[in-house]
Amino acid sequence: MSMDVPFWGWAAVVGGIVALLAVDLLAHRRPHAIGLREAAVWTAMWVACGTGFGVIVWVLFGAQAGQQYFAGYLIEKSLSVDNVFVWAVLLSYFAVPRAYQHQVLFLGVFGALVLRAGFIAAGAALIHAFEGVLYLFAAFLLYTGWRMLRQRNARLNPDQSRVLRLFRRCVPMTEVFYGQRLVVRVGGALRATPLLAVLVLIEATDVVFAVDSIPAVFAVTDDVFIVFTANSFAVLGLRAMYFLLADLMHRFVHLRAGLALVLVWVGVKMTLKVDLVDIPTGLSLAVITVILGVSVGTSLRATRGQGRRAPECAQAPPFRTATAAELAALQPLRASRPAPPDRGEDGRGDR
Repeated sequence: MSMDVPFWGWAAVVGGIVALLAVDLLAHRRPHAIGLREAAVWTAMWVACGTGFGVIVWVLFGAQAGQQYFAGYLIEKSLSVDNVFVWAVLLSYFAVPRAYQHQVLFLGVFGALVLRAGFIAAGAALIHAFEGVLYLFAAFLLYTGWRMLRQRNARLNPDQSRVLRLFRRCVPMTEVFYGQRLVVRVGGALRATPLLAVLVLIEATDVVFAVDSIPAVFAVTDDVFIVFTANSFAVLGLRAMYFLLADLMHRFVHLRAGLALVLVWVGVKMTLKVDLVDIPTGLSLAVITVILGVSVGTSLRATRGQGRRAPECAQAPPFRTATAAELAALQPLRASRPAPPDRGEDGRGDR
């Protein structure tokens, strides 16, 4: 089923997403460490926005469209938890001060929205031009689920990241945080701050997660509007989810296995869909909910009694915060041009 959404409907959704981003940006315009209570309130607000939009889709376009939206939203939201845990390791590795974390995550989520919009448009075009590409999507999801299941206990080590090594080789970088600046001029030369390296790594990891999650949503619906909105509303709440769950990542010991099974399930569903055996969306939504519920429940039970603690990561390079003197010594990003020579009254200059 394909929904006939007029142009004004698309414009209203995109305008609403931009407005939500603006509200979030204005609410956090002053750098501060986001606490557990604030993160919980914002998480509840973003979930309310996502589920509220799903209700609107259900009412306006029917139960099937609503179930497809909620299935896509749940898939994207659950896979995003793994993305959040990667963020936690990256921010811990770089020792990013908590007051600066929201800005870099905001920029990362904004980039993720733009990136995923492009991925969704490309995926829809491929499916429209060559329906057999669904077999490739299904095979990729099955392989990714199998690989995630095998590597469920693997730990991320940013120090071995090829993206980070390439970035440091190509971009001169200081090991000092200068507030929330991404680029500074030190000693007359432009240098990237560690925040810019973090932003690059966040965008690079989101490419990997988008390659997994977008085909997974296409497994439950081929409607571009539902795929786009389910992805967008799930991604919008990632920052708040990070501040809520980052210190609890050690407790979700079975979550990656659950996410792997979800990918395998949607891969099977997509394969059967190509062969004209369409599993009802309601059944698919129920299976995904049960898998995630069991994986989260067994994780919390296995780690009961454990409190919140900062993410563990490999030995980090000596990143630090700039002193007041270093901040005062910063030069303008735009290099000033040297003043022209004094040419004197006769216009010929000094001899």
